[in-house]
Amino acid sequence: MNADRLLELYEQISDAPDAIARLRRFVLELAVRGKLVAQDPAEESASELLKRIGAEKVQLAKTGQITREKPLPPLSEADKAFELPDGWAWARLGSLSQFVTSGSRDWAKHYSNEGAIFVRMGNLSKDHYRLRLDKIQRVQPPADGEGTRTRLEAGDILISITGDVGMLGLIPDGFGEAYINQHTAMVRPMPEMRSRYLAELFRSPFAQDQFNAPQRGIKNSFRLTDVTQFVVPLPPLGEQRRIVAKVDELMALCDRLEEARKTREETRDRLTAASLARLTALETTNQDFPAHARFALDTLPALTTRPDQIKTLRQTILNLAVRGKLVEQDPEDEPASELLKRSEKLPPPPRYAKRSPELIPGDCGLSINKPDISVPSGWLWVPLVQVARLESGHTPSRNRADWWGGDIPWMGLVDARAHNNGRIHDTIQHTNEAGLANSAARLLPEGTVCFSRTASVGYVVIMGREMATSQDFVNWVPTEAIASEWLQLVMIAERPAISRFSKGAVHQTIYYPAWLAMHVVLPPLAEQHRIVAKVDALMALCDRLEVALAQADTTRTRLLEALLHEALEPDKKTMEAAE
Repeated sequence: MNADRLLELYEQISDAPDAIARLRRFVLELAVRGKLVAQDPAEESASELLKRIGAEKVQLAKTGQITREKPLPPLSEADKAFELPDGWAWARLGSLSQFVTSGSRDWAKHYSNEGAIFVRMGNLSKDHYRLRLDKIQRVQPPADGEGTRTRLEAGDILISITGDVGMLGLIPDGFGEAYINQHTAMVRPMPEMRSRYLAELFRSPFAQDQFNAPQRGIKNSFRLTDVTQFVVPLPPLGEQRRIVAKVDELMALCDRLEEARKTREETRDRLTAASLARLTALETTNQDFPAHARFALDTLPALTTRPDQIKTLRQTILNLAVRGKLVEQDPEDEPASELLKRSEKLPPPPRYAKRSPELIPGDCGLSINKPDISVPSGWLWVPLVQVARLESGHTPSRNRADWWGGDIPWMGLVDARAHNNGRIHDTIQHTNEAGLANSAARLLPEGTVCFSRTASVGYVVIMGREMATSQDFVNWVPTEAIASEWLQLVMIAERPAISRFSKGAVHQTIYYPAWLAMHVVLPPLAEQHRIVAKVDALMALCDRLEVALAQADTTRTRLLEALLHEALEPDKKTMEAAE
């Protein structure tokens, strides 16, 4: 066994996905295979323990304390999943228990606001046997029948046998009066077997494999006979106690490792957030920015260890881009004010007088009405309707099949989701000239920036060719003052703040009065193109970093799997020496 090697390499595998959970399962698997503690040849063997328990059960049946049981089916070689250590034996659960039973369906009439605890499946645990008692039902049990047969005692083990089979509970000392229903099996071990070994066994991968095996009988159910015939690798009684003590020790270690990992991850997240926040803070000056950027670049490789952390990095890049902190300004660039003077003058769109009077700033590049947010030299806040023509969408009648299936792409929300943040060159559905002529749908030019404004708010795509859209979009046809890619970039960067612009109790929508009052931050045109190119390069870098982190996770996971497999295999050198 190479468990020591596993611990030696723990630092390399500790960041693997669910590493601690797998270590817990590993400890339990070692426990039930007899590889967690040393065997003592002086102890009474499990086979002798079985004989003694068998004799005791016969005596209990004679005195009427338990029901005489039918003989259990013999264990086949297929039931014996692995080789047991000397002194161990294979057994069925029924041979180790006073009895196995479940409750009935007839408990609802006994429900009460006070009285005994009624243990249900929601009180059981999947990864442990501690009862969850945040929500409990109470009952006033009958004096006989179910009130006698299913009353729980300390040391009883509970197993869910319908639905999510294999959820567990262990009745602790001093628990008080409690009962179960038909969805739960109660196993009452013989006194010798109350060492808690069986409870640890049931949450081991070996036992869970039995719960998850193709079930006999009703789908997603486990019969009482299945519980009774459950296969148990049985250690000597003294070793059971040592196993439980060692499991407690190692699970406490796993708790500490888990807490340390959680603390480490929280510290990383805080440091990453603080490093990135210093870059995008409004109070960060141009003089301060280079030092903050150097610090972030130096620390991020060590702090960014999970693929999900790249999302924050991407958003920071977008925020820096839209605030003019990603590329240097060029004093030779034509200022946005001059750019506007020579650009196409757009007439006010319909209903412009009904634009929203509210001032609702976004985070960096959009605002309903002009915000009091400073911009770099040569930049301007401008009404979006001055630099891009506002166009709506529409859906030709679905009752007219002759208006559909043509050669004009028609974009819906499904298309926008599939091409979000990019360009769209074709759509799932197509309309035709008749569909356009008989509806308010418009054929919009290549380069139009489309923003989903209702239902699924926030998809942003650029048309790669002429097409029409549904009414779920607000569409912007840019003038020469603003690049399509820049407008899309600003809208993507502003996505975390989009909810400020939306209204609606159930379905969020950004209504046209808000769009009519929308302002956009406008850099010089040459700088727009430089920023977009820089963002593209950095997003490609994020893509590669994401892949590298995913590969690192895969490598750690494979190393963990290899070590666990190695630890569970017999030591070849030991076997060769024995031969």
